[in-house]
Amino acid sequence: MGFVVRQDDKAKLGILMLDTKFPRILGDVGNADSWLFPVRYAVVPGATPEAIVCDDIEPFVQAFIEVGHELVAAGCTGIATTCGFLALIRPRLTAALEVPVAASALEQVAQVQAMLPDKQVVGILTISAATLTPAHLKAAGVPTHCPVQGTDGSSFSKSILGNLTTLNVRAARQDMVRAAQTLISDHPNVGAIVLECTNMVPYSDDIAQATGRPVYSIYTYLSWFHAGLRPRGF
Repeated sequence: MGFVVRQDDKAKLGILMLDTKFPRILGDVGNADSWLFPVRYAVVPGATPEAIVCDDIEPFVQAFIEVGHELVAAGCTGIATTCGFLALIRPRLTAALEVPVAASALEQVAQVQAMLPDKQVVGILTISAATLTPAHLKAAGVPTHCPVQGTDGSSFSKSILGNLTTLNVRAARQDMVRAAQTLISDHPNVGAIVLECTNMVPYSDDIAQATGRPVYSIYTYLSWFHAGLRPRGF
């Protein structure tokens, strides 16, 4: 169905890809060169960024499950996705696929929160604060006190959600830094930042340098996740 290439027949991590046209630059979850280990990708047809982030996800649930089964059949022992908003369907993915599923970078928030000093909170950067609902946050186990800052209306959000064939990386970098600085300015008690959007990873270092806060993302999450799927030998 939506099965496509990559990368290595020994890949343990299978990644369910949205149906996208925008450039997958280095650092993006959908760029195989971003990873230090083999991964296997499969596209879910019709599941565009706008459909998943801004519209009703329900019509696509079965398609995610079907393509996930293809990845498991190909030898993947853990499944991930390329959109933080898919936290909503992780319970159904795990039930249907019967392997561990890391659906959203937001699923790290509770763990990061537990590591912070008292009175500090995790701040969240999202591609769309307008559509990131309490239901998404609850599904990911995000504590209710975590502030959210969006990049709504930015060059970055327009390129990703509009599924454009071009991406102004310089403008996107500026969008990330501006949003992160607003988050810190509005909430000085933010002690760490989690990037909801998987396409924000290329700008993680810029965000960290601009804010002085540690930054967690789908990259940090899946690096940890994969370490369990294929433990290092010593």
